[in-house]
Amino acid sequence: MPSFDTVSEANIVEVKNAVEQAGKEITTRFDFKGSSSKVELKEKEREIITYADSDFQLDQVHDVLVGRMVKRNVDVRFLDTGKIEKIGGDKVKRVIKIKNGIEGDDAKKIVRVVKDSKMKVQASIQGDAVRITGAKRDDLQAAMAMLRKEIADLPLEFNNFRD
Repeated sequence: MPSFDTVSEANIVEVKNAVEQAGKEITTRFDFKGSSSKVELKEKEREIITYADSDFQLDQVHDVLVGRMVKRNVDVRFLDTGKIEKIGGDKVKRVIKIKNGIEGDDAKKIVRVVKDSKMKVQASIQGDAVRITGAKRDDLQAAMAMLRKEIADLPLEFNNFRD
């Protein structure tokens, strides 16, 4: 029985490269000279922390980071931007979490979309992924196209295709 997994996970290597490039750009840009603006990646917690002297500079750091993510082909929908927090003095920081996996509500939405489509495929939730099974490869490819079109708010990837 052919099947594939629908997942939502960022390429952490590309995220790391984008953060490093953003950090280099921030250290060399003229408008950041003399400021304490920087970008850090905490791989264990899967989060990016941006630091700056003011809210305006923090927004600029965020724009540089997003630009680098786009150039590295990392979907920015993986980034869950937090609120601006004040730290000592007049410095500010922002924690940006990197989403990994499909949450329960989104997984249920994917299953519902597949069932409502009346296609000859079945969907089941497997942890943080959704497995789609069907009798024919063509049905599975049609399901992939339908999910790309219907679920536009999630960065979906399809892997583990078995024939």
